[in-house]
Amino acid sequence: MPLSNFERLIQLADEVFSVKNDPDQLDVNQEIIEHLQRIHPDTVSEYEEGNGPLAWVLLIPTTELLMNRFLKKEICEKELFSLTPIGVSYEAIYLCSALILEEYRRKGIVKNLTMHAIDQIQKEHPIKCLFVWAFSKEGEACAANLSQNLSLPLYKRQ
Repeated sequence: MPLSNFERLIQLADEVFSVKNDPDQLDVNQEIIEHLQRIHPDTVSEYEEGNGPLAWVLLIPTTELLMNRFLKKEICEKELFSLTPIGVSYEAIYLCSALILEEYRRKGIVKNLTMHAIDQIQKEHPIKCLFVWAFSKEGEACAANLSQNLSLPLYKRQ
């Protein structure tokens, strides 16, 4: 029996990010999703066409101070998540992850999901910049494209 879209996205996440082998990365589960949605309801986005999710996007709005600590490798991804306070003004958005099934790539789905989510976050927070820790050339290109489209500077963790 073929895998469901949900199972395929989980498998893709494991292949791309390999979080089980990196204790510094955020291992997303239901508890993490609930906490993200307390930070802002648009931190987690999903696209589906009736047969389960085809794409997921995860963003973490945070403070400029925490962004800079993350970029300088003073804190890891898990710490960025856990240290981000709830109910404050956010100036930066961490482009945490974007996953899309291969046959749906290059159709603007991830870009549209992410642009909509950032637009919603910007309605409540003075976002000044984006930042990323890219795991693939596609991820890096997507982040650069978003930065250009949103006219927001993009900072990269090396």
